[in-house]
This record gives sequence, structure tokens and C-alpha cells, in this order.
Amino acid sequence: MSLRNVTTILATACALFVLYLGLSFILAPEASTQGVGLPTWPAGSGDGFLIMKGTREFSMGLVIGILLLTGHRRALGWVLLTEAVAPFGDMLNVLAHHGSLAAAFGIHGLTSVLIAITGLLTLRETGKAHRVPSPAPATQPA
Repeated sequence: MSLRNVTTILATACALFVLYLGLSFILAPEASTQGVGLPTWPAGSGDGFLIMKGTREFSMGLVIGILLLTGHRRALGWVLLTEAVAPFGDMLNVLAHHGSLAAAFGIHGLTSVLIAITGLLTLRETGKAHRVPSPAPATQPA
């Protein structure tokens, strides 16, 4: 299997997962919090913040999907690298609020690493496509 096929599968999985995650936070924020690793449900009307998280996740998935569909592979690699910052920030947030270490590292940290690796592989794949072979030296007739 070519590197392009591998990165396409990984980026598609990222897009679908992030779209699912975003929709779950938008449609059922209280049910979605159980898996993020924070110790308690926010006091008051905290579900609004979770809906914002869902909107962020959903828009991130759309960006990945659009770049995949339009074939902008190099931009896709850079976007995946930058989007790896979001789950890394989620990991730090869970740790800062004394949440579950397993969720912080196992969910958010691992997600960040997987997205970053997918971005790096995509950039590596596209870097090969951008290399132009140097022209052969001209030979002088004798």
C-alpha cells in the first residue's frame, strides 16, 4: 500500500472521528462529558461551553474533509499538524483540573500524537511529489 493511500485512510478516519465527536457534543453535551476525563459536570449552565467544544470539533472535521475532497494534500498535512494542538490542549486542561490521567494521556494525548503523525506522513508524501528531478547535464558533441 502506498504512503498516499495510508495517509488518505488516516486523514479520513481523523475527519470522521472529529465530525462524530463534534456532533456528539453539540447534540448531547451532558452525555459526551463522561468520556473527556474531567472530574465533574460544570456548575450552572456549563453545557454551553461543551456545545462550543462540539462546534470547534465539527468545524475541524469539515476542514480536514474539504482538503481531502479537493486534493490539497500539502495543506492537509499542515492543517493536521496544527489541529493536533487542540487535543493536546484538552489533555493539559484535564490534567490542570485533576481529571483522569488515563483520559488525559490515553484519549487526548494519544489523539494529538496520531493526528500529528498523520500530518507529518502527509507532508512527507507530498514532499516527494514536489521534488523535481534536476535536468541531465548537456553533452557536447565531439
